[in-house]
This record gives sequence, structure tokens and C-alpha cells, in this order.
Amino acid sequence: MTALTKIPVTVITGFLGAGKTTLIRHLMANPQGKRLAILVNEFGTVGVDGDILKSCADESCPVENIVELANGCICCTVADDFIPTIEALMALPQRPDHILIETSGLALPKPLLKAFDWPAIRSRITVDGVIAVADAEAVAAGRFAPDVAAVEAQRAADDSLDHETPLSEVFEDQICCADIILLSKADLAGEAGLAEARALIAAETPREVPMLAMTDGVIDPRVILGLGAAAEDDLAARPSHHDGADDHEHDDFDSVVIALPEVADPEVLSAAIVRLAREQHILRVKGHVAVTGKPMRLLVQAVGERVRMQFDRPWGAEPRQSRLVVIAEHHHIDEAAIRAVLGA
Repeated sequence: MTALTKIPVTVITGFLGAGKTTLIRHLMANPQGKRLAILVNEFGTVGVDGDILKSCADESCPVENIVELANGCICCTVADDFIPTIEALMALPQRPDHILIETSGLALPKPLLKAFDWPAIRSRITVDGVIAVADAEAVAAGRFAPDVAAVEAQRAADDSLDHETPLSEVFEDQICCADIILLSKADLAGEAGLAEARALIAAETPREVPMLAMTDGVIDPRVILGLGAAAEDDLAARPSHHDGADDHEHDDFDSVVIALPEVADPEVLSAAIVRLAREQHILRVKGHVAVTGKPMRLLVQAVGERVRMQFDRPWGAEPRQSRLVVIAEHHHIDEAAIRAVLGA
């Protein structure tokens, strides 16, 4: 790549827990001879995804090429965070061949695409493509793509139901901006679930977009990298609920960081997280936990009632501090109630 060649950027969007980090880990392990750089934007003050990716760093994507922004949505902090970070990545001693951006689960991708027209970077970088990761099992259950006829019937009966929920708006903005949609957790959805998810998403997208099934983040990198979409020049074809707005807010969502004592039984913690999803409508829980008698830290990743735990690495010199980020719609965040359930 010459100094005059624009660096391609792939924007990876998707709802909370859809599998974006797992996909990026797969791309890091299969770089196709490219030197990668990664920008991770998280919702909440404790970085989990960035830490996971840094643990996978290698020659193709060293630790210094992985940057985490956890102090706000990058589509809302373009001048303060995004532009300087992109400039820093482009100024690395070894220029990256490709940059991957993992947006937060609550980010709207279209405002981020507009940032690529900023004079400081527009001649040096281009959006190779927007990849939306969608949880096939969740979509098949209709959580973010409600039945159109049923919605219209409710609308006719009650004007207060005329607006979609914030979650569905975020989901639709993400898939409508995509060049490719990856249906994650295909093994959990099954063939019938995948077919249902494809139909529901197709009904919401204004143009035909390839939809590919994926399990554990495994997809041929040649399929999703090198698209040459120049998405920053194609904004009109990517409609958003927020078109015409100068900015957007994430006040519908909130997060709280919960510090925990050492956990004696991870299964008890898992049951508590399931209870949070059922009783308090918690969307996402993630973090690291110290387990009594175990030298390795326990990585916790939960989406609704689906909880995954694994020991990822030894604590070493790092303090054995258990902290979980809990994310939900704003009116469902009751820190005292959450602490009570988690035993904090």
C-alpha cells in the first residue's frame, strides 16, 4: 500500500451481544496477510471487549494497534475522540493495511459514516463496508422486527403506540446501513430460525443486502473485507430513523458498574444474571469476576437470559477485582435492585 492509497475501514455494527467481538477475533486470527488496526467503542466505563481483543494481539495486529474508546459513542464525539484516534492509527510507524471499527451496541452507524467526510481524513481513508451482526435467534423471535400487520392494528387502536421502541429503531438503523448482514449464532437458531430471521430483516431493509449465517464468528474474511463500498459516498441509500437530525441521544439507555466480592459458585452468579433479565429487563451484562480458589479470572458475557462464562487468563499482578457492566433501557436501571440481586 502506498502513502497515497486510502486505508480501507470496515465498520462492524450490531446490537448488544450480537457477536461483534467474536467476529473481530476471528478476523485477527485470519488476517489474510494484512496488518490490522482496531478501534473498539464500548457503552459503559469498564472496557471488556477491548481487553478481550488485546489478549489476542499478534504480529498482524499488535497491542498498540488496538485502541479502545469507552467515554461515549464515537458517532457523538467525532471531533474529540474519533478523528484524533483515526489520525493516530494512520500515523503508526507501520501503517495498517485495514482498520476495523467495532461500534457500541447502541451506536447508529450512519452518523459515523458522515465523519469520514471530515477534511482531516477524507483523502486518506474510506469505508470499505459496513457489516451488521444480528443475533439470528433473537431476530427469529421477533424481538426487533415486530409483525407489521399487528403493529398497524395496535396503532389504529391506540395512538400512543405509534412509535417503535428505541431498541427496534437502533436495530433497524444498523441493518439499513449495512452492506452485508451476518446472522450470528446460527447454530442456536437452526434452519427454521435462520429463514425466519432472513424474512424479518428483508422486510425492514430498503434494498437487497446479502445475509450470511455465522457461528462463533467464523466467516471467510474475503467475503466481508475488500468490498470497496465507499459507504461515505453512498449515504442516501442508507436510510435512518434519525435522518434530518443534527445529532442523536442515547438517553434511552444507561449502564451501571457493579463491584462484587469474590464468587464462590459461578452458577449462582449465572442464575442471578438470568433473574435480572427476567425481572428487571436487563439487556446486557459483561465483565470479569474473581472466583474463590481460582487463579484465573472469569469472563462473563450475558445477553438477556443467555449467559456465557469462561476463564480467560490468570489475574497475575492485576488486582482480583470483580466488576460487571450492566446495561438496560434507562427506566429499567435501578442500581440498588441490581446490587441486591447480584449480592453486591
